[in-house]
Amino acid sequence: MTDQTTAPHTYATSSDSLLAGLNNKQLEAVTLPNQSALILAGAGSGKTRVLTTRIAWLIQTGQISPNGLLAVTFTNKAAKEMLTRLTTMLPINTRGMWVGTFHGLCNRLLRAHHREALLPATFQILDTADQLSAIKRVMKLMNVDDEKFPPKQVQGYINSCKDEGMRAHSVDAYDPHSQKLREIFEEYDKQCQREGVADFAELLLRCYELLERDANIRQHYQNRFKYVLVDEFQDTNRLQYQWLKLLAGHAQGNQRNCIFAVGDDDQSIYAFRGARVGNMRDFEQDFAIENIVKLEQNYRSHSNILDAANAIITHNRNRLGKNLWTSAGAGEPVRVYQAYNDIDEANFIVEEIQSLHRDGVDLSDIAMLYRSNAQSRVIEHALFSVGLPYRVYGGLRFFERAEIKHALAYMRLMANPNDDTALLRVINFPTRGIGARSLEQLQEVARQNDTSLWEAALLNTGKIGSFVTLIKQMQEESIGISLPEVAELATTLSGLKTFYQGEKEGEDRIANLEELVSAATAFMNQDLGLRIEQSDVDENGEIVQSLLTQFLGHASLEAGEHQADVGRDALQLMTVHAAKGLEFKAVFISGLEEGLCPHEQSLYEANGLEEERRLMYVAVTRARERLYLSHAQSRMLHGQVRYGIPSRFLDEIPEELLKRLNAKPVAKPFFQTASSSSEQKSAMPWKIGQQVGHGKFGQGVVVSYEGNADDLRIQINFGKEGMKWLALEYAKLEAL
Repeated sequence: MTDQTTAPHTYATSSDSLLAGLNNKQLEAVTLPNQSALILAGAGSGKTRVLTTRIAWLIQTGQISPNGLLAVTFTNKAAKEMLTRLTTMLPINTRGMWVGTFHGLCNRLLRAHHREALLPATFQILDTADQLSAIKRVMKLMNVDDEKFPPKQVQGYINSCKDEGMRAHSVDAYDPHSQKLREIFEEYDKQCQREGVADFAELLLRCYELLERDANIRQHYQNRFKYVLVDEFQDTNRLQYQWLKLLAGHAQGNQRNCIFAVGDDDQSIYAFRGARVGNMRDFEQDFAIENIVKLEQNYRSHSNILDAANAIITHNRNRLGKNLWTSAGAGEPVRVYQAYNDIDEANFIVEEIQSLHRDGVDLSDIAMLYRSNAQSRVIEHALFSVGLPYRVYGGLRFFERAEIKHALAYMRLMANPNDDTALLRVINFPTRGIGARSLEQLQEVARQNDTSLWEAALLNTGKIGSFVTLIKQMQEESIGISLPEVAELATTLSGLKTFYQGEKEGEDRIANLEELVSAATAFMNQDLGLRIEQSDVDENGEIVQSLLTQFLGHASLEAGEHQADVGRDALQLMTVHAAKGLEFKAVFISGLEEGLCPHEQSLYEANGLEEERRLMYVAVTRARERLYLSHAQSRMLHGQVRYGIPSRFLDEIPEELLKRLNAKPVAKPFFQTASSSSEQKSAMPWKIGQQVGHGKFGQGVVVSYEGNADDLRIQINFGKEGMKWLALEYAKLEAL
């Protein structure tokens, strides 16, 4: 195989003009000699500029031709930005350059060598939805019970195995369940091979296997790509790192090429996607990196914000280590607000946003960050109440999320079973074997008899009849219970919670369903004590809508209003994960309580707390000028008032950097007076976050508590044993 790479040559652009404006460390990184290098690039330190200028400098000085290097990014947007910047730096055509995402570059390579990769020339790529459909077809042919093996859970299993570089035959299986998963994986791979298709994870694995197996192709690309540059290196998974080592010739013990890796171990926040922060340490050792270039000068934030971020992240161990600084001055102190409850917190945030906006700050330059999507509901309601436009970045508004719309559809059927739209949404969700043909027949019967689908379904038996029985059961069990209990009934009896337990992102969806119970509780507080069967008669003798119907109307209104139109100035709402790579003039971080941030599950995961701290670091470094941190003494979670303590991350920030906006208030929970609250606290011997031991469940961590002095209940996370509510009087806990 011949090498088609053109010989490098110098360009007329002056090297001095190319390097103008770089600080000393940036200049050092850009002009490193012919060697592999690790560039530790802190938040706001000009990472993209360094990476792009490095490419331009290598080309401009004649060390490599445009087609003789490979640059890997994690998003198509980042790749396009890099190419656009290159065209402004050098008079070159970037069209044929190998700059793109891991998946994009692997796809390009496989297209060129499809025969050797055992793929047809026209092989198609399965997106996430197509892959799920393919898995369902395999499971149906294998007669696999999709309740025991939810297809989305199987999908996550297959992709995780591939991300680790494993085929079905190399996966360990110790019990019947894992053996069945392995069998499905194997049959799925066979089906994809027969049909000539490849999912996203397959692109990288197939490409890696091709390079490892075929010495000629491997040597061709090793000879071609003398320089390999990698962006966001801290987000690489195990297989991606192995693929990079293969291209560099390292896997054969003969390191030929240079890898220029740019990343920040303090911003590694995607372990749940398979990202492995340990790749940075391994790279340092595998490639004998003698000098890590640290980009520590920040061009985004004032020093009070950076000092807070530095103080937090220094509590993590095994860091490569860096300290962000800026010449922009101290700026405003970090503002901290302690709220009575989550509603008080939301109202404070909205008032501050309105004040900032009146002072000339664009709403689009203000971000509201939270740890999990479920936290957005309360702030969305507060924004809705004052008519402040907002946009949920990288996600949907609370009442527009699929799992919430499913639950609301069940609640709509409980209130009015003749609601055809609601019935069609959930008659086969979660899946209960009602196919498209059955639905067509049901609709035809309804049309012929001029009735609703529900009335047509009443005449049916079989699986549709079972659905009718379910809705009737929900209606019967809703009589005489509160609105939050109806919401809980809709999310559990429908099977939604059980269904989402098998999903890769199921934890977030279940948290949203539980937040729906809190939404119902907050709505009910407007008229505490109402029951679903209660109604009233107005002056005209007409029955007033039930509380359930009123709540459903409220949900529809909040779902349909105030999401800002495209191009309109609007507040940005997002999770911390979604905020990575963005920056704003003012940033609000809410819910800074133990159990929320850091998340309670992190205490039981290997290095989980350190990843939570990195999340906090990322959140803080999104702010340029103003940073607000807020927490609440009580918060409505899962329809119950829970009491929390401030996040440990707040304690890790030096007091001199903070401006506390209020004195510590006395808690005012929703259903208790201040006196009963203090009585409860005095009866509570355990602190939230404290480790305790239990005779049956073992070691756990106190998450929250509720009730009064006579009937105090404590919630403890026992890790593998799960979350438990225990009566404090009988729990017999021991301090650890």
